[in-house]
Amino acid sequence: MSEPIKIFVPRDATALSLGADKVAEAIVGEAAARGIEVQLVRNGSRGLFWLEPLVEVATPAGRVAYGPVKARDVLGLFDAGFLEGKQHALGHGLTDEIDYLKRQERLTFARVGITDPLSLEDYIAHDGYRGLKRALGMTPEAIVAEVTESGLRGRGGAAFPTGIKWRTVLGCQAEQKYIVCNADEGDSGTFSDRMVMEDDPYVLIEGMTIAGLAVGATRGYIYLRSEYPHAEAVLLETIARATAAGYLGDDVLGSGKAFHLELRRGAGAYICGEETALLESIEGKRGTVRPKPPLPAIEGLFGKPTVINNVISLASVPIILDKGGAYYKDYGMGRSLGTLPIQLTGNIARGGLIEKAFGITLRELLYEYGGGSASGRPIRAVQVGGPLGAYLPESQFDTPLDYEAFAALGAVLGHGGIVVFDDTVDMADMARYAMEFCAVESCGKCTPCRIGSTRGEELLSQIIVARSEGPQPGRIELLKSLCDTMLGASLCALGGMTPYPVLSAINHFPEDFGVSQDSAEAR
Repeated sequence: MSEPIKIFVPRDATALSLGADKVAEAIVGEAAARGIEVQLVRNGSRGLFWLEPLVEVATPAGRVAYGPVKARDVLGLFDAGFLEGKQHALGHGLTDEIDYLKRQERLTFARVGITDPLSLEDYIAHDGYRGLKRALGMTPEAIVAEVTESGLRGRGGAAFPTGIKWRTVLGCQAEQKYIVCNADEGDSGTFSDRMVMEDDPYVLIEGMTIAGLAVGATRGYIYLRSEYPHAEAVLLETIARATAAGYLGDDVLGSGKAFHLELRRGAGAYICGEETALLESIEGKRGTVRPKPPLPAIEGLFGKPTVINNVISLASVPIILDKGGAYYKDYGMGRSLGTLPIQLTGNIARGGLIEKAFGITLRELLYEYGGGSASGRPIRAVQVGGPLGAYLPESQFDTPLDYEAFAALGAVLGHGGIVVFDDTVDMADMARYAMEFCAVESCGKCTPCRIGSTRGEELLSQIIVARSEGPQPGRIELLKSLCDTMLGASLCALGGMTPYPVLSAINHFPEDFGVSQDSAEAR
């Protein structure tokens, strides 16, 4: 008896929002009506979001892609012979040969879109848990040394070297240590954390387990933003399956070493993406920022030494332990080593997930991958690094994605989210939005953030109303002074980074503030 034809329909939240469930139902129904035996696999998204739902069919030559598929297209696909990989208007040929995907370097996302996210067997069959098995035969010091050798840095705002953070926790003496995953992904234009948790959750579980072995931590927490119900369901199921199979628990793979993992759901507060506010929230307190020192690595969760990394940092650990730190650091440039999952969103023709080695330029991403703006108009600005990231003008699009290169521009790479704006955008309005966002999301603990953002929003509203009346240097200088105070005196990065989008908008787009380019350059 021949094997059933394997068809892949994503279960990723993006695909679901575009009708993937209806497409899956239509495929199963049409196959049954024709007496054809099929095996439906609900995989993760490949990250080519403009093609979702992207349906793939396994053929002797490889998986063949069709998309974007609607339920009404299914009958025509069957008639055209898509089960044999035949041509159709929605066809894209072999998935691996799609240019957008083919030119990526997928290390952290090696399995995303390929495997069934819930299947532990599928994960293991695609090189899963090789890193953990190697780590179990190493000393904690050797594991930390491997991660340090890789050059892995936090894939969040500060880009702090992961190995140094782990070494600090390893060196602390305590009866209990913790691993905390910051999965409170709240920046605009970001979804790479969600994709890992929904589409390859075992890689995060494995990475956290390795981190526990490295520093002597026996308990871990995933702090998940409340707006990710699909990720929550997948994580709860896969944690249970990993525990039942011995990959979590009191005796990980018979090693005699324990690691237990729990999921904690946030309550929708952006400030809880800040690591100390996140710890307060896990402890059942109001999410407010703690002063530093002490550092969480020394006195973190429940006052114990704690490793806090975000999803992408931890999900990058298994391949480092599997293939070695030298293999991972062979990608990238300068001190920015490895790869970064870049999320391309906003006014862009081909939005999605692009994992590339550090060093690719914004221009390459916007045009070679993104295909220019969705509106067809010129791209005027991009914001990189979330709602508190700087706005970069066209003159800076040749900047390579590199932590130090961005810092030199007064910008941040952050979580790798890129939001695109065409030439219809009002940059003064975008600057006002940054101050408004900070005012709404501030925990209120420090005056520069709590009051500064409110005064900043008021000032920008006045500037926008009065800009038709001509230059207003007094208000602009007052706004810059306010930004300087927020930069230097805020307790955490929320208030400290809000000036980034404001100042970059003023510096690069002064005409939107009623200031001529000449007078802006003179100041």
